Amino acid sequence: MEDFDAIIIGSGQGGDPLARSLARSGKRTALIERAHVGGSCVNFGCTPTKTLYNSARVAYLAKRATEFGLRVPTVEVQMPAVRKRVQGVVLDFREGTEKSLSKIENLDLVYGHARFIGKRQVAIESSKGNREVQAPWIFIDTGTRATVPKIPGLSETPFLDNKGILDLDEIPKRLAVLGGGPIGLEFAQIFRRLGSEVTVLERAGRLLEREDLDLSEAVTEVLREDGIEIQTGVEVKEVSGKAAAIALKLSSGDLLTASHLLLSIGQTPNTDDLGLDATGVSTDERGFIRANERLETSCEGVFAIGDVKGGPAFTHISYDDFRVLEANLLKNGSRTTKDRPVPYVVYLDPQLGRIGPTETELKQAGQEFKSVRLEATHIARAIEMSETRGFVKAAIDPQSGQILSATAFCVEGGELMACLQVAMMAKLPYWALKDAVFAHPSLAESLNNLFMKL
Repeated sequence: MEDFDAIIIGSGQGGDPLARSLARSGKRTALIERAHVGGSCVNFGCTPTKTLYNSARVAYLAKRATEFGLRVPTVEVQMPAVRKRVQGVVLDFREGTEKSLSKIENLDLVYGHARFIGKRQVAIESSKGNREVQAPWIFIDTGTRATVPKIPGLSETPFLDNKGILDLDEIPKRLAVLGGGPIGLEFAQIFRRLGSEVTVLERAGRLLEREDLDLSEAVTEVLREDGIEIQTGVEVKEVSGKAAAIALKLSSGDLLTASHLLLSIGQTPNTDDLGLDATGVSTDERGFIRANERLETSCEGVFAIGDVKGGPAFTHISYDDFRVLEANLLKNGSRTTKDRPVPYVVYLDPQLGRIGPTETELKQAGQEFKSVRLEATHIARAIEMSETRGFVKAAIDPQSGQILSATAFCVEGGELMACLQVAMMAKLPYWALKDAVFAHPSLAESLNNLFMKL
């Protein structure tokens, strides 16, 4: 049994910087990774999908060339070249991370599968031999994987998840996307723009059911405008077929045929093969690790970080988990995860940036607010870019004038949402933005016009 001061299982966007910080503070640290450093973000999440998104966006703009007074005779997507570009970006990120980790004193990067054999003892299985390690601090950062639903025939039918779809060298002739959440919709629009016929199947009555109705309806309108077929309130009752010939029996009685099937109905935590029974670490009914506001689990000395603990599954949240642990364990701080802002962007086109509760949630909480909305057709910069789909809206506290929440579903919506988030963090009243001097013509300038409506 080898002794360490700290063991981190998983090298995601929280585990990686935590390992570096612990090692640089003088603690002998083991960072255990089963596959590739960087976690889901670098390997099959943010990095590859947003790289692919931009290839699809260029194809989309090229097909709209005549709107800009240009003549582009043909647009031909070379999918092997697109994939090579995506893989190149991923490898650059991954190899750069691995190289920098290897240079840090007190840090032992170990490849293998980790499993608890005691409360703070871990066995590592790898092709290079097995090891057993122990430490007073252990951090679990094992992330999640795509949920595979129990649909009759699915186990005998080829399907894709958010990892497998990134490995395609060909453009699906007809892609069926099971799930109308952010990941499924991003891929739906990407592959539609690359040339696929796409159908989205959502069991709920609308897409993005956790968002406000007006936003859900606007997203649906944009996707249908892009040529995506959307069916809501429908379930897949049975699946059959083989590669390039898949049949889906729907609860509506219809039969949908597809060349490829993408599953995007949620995420399952990677905790089922960790040996958590040996630790007493508690999980919920879905397998997510229960952790308090300081990221402590039910086993003293064992912490959970990132997506594996449930809650908002975003890279920036995982990284902030690292900040909480670093502050509390290495700097005698008292940081918690309570009340931290949770901004996010769904990389549709236009982008969907969100911060704060939805208006529906504000109403349910009994919060008084005033709502203000500006259509993208009234944003000068959007008009100049010929990108006038969507809107910006905000909910305002009528007493203080502070911004309670904001939505930017428009061109570069993520960046515009960040402007509103900074104002929220500074507790600025809306009139500070209404009367602010922003550069013309910028998207930020639209905040003048948005708040003039109050």
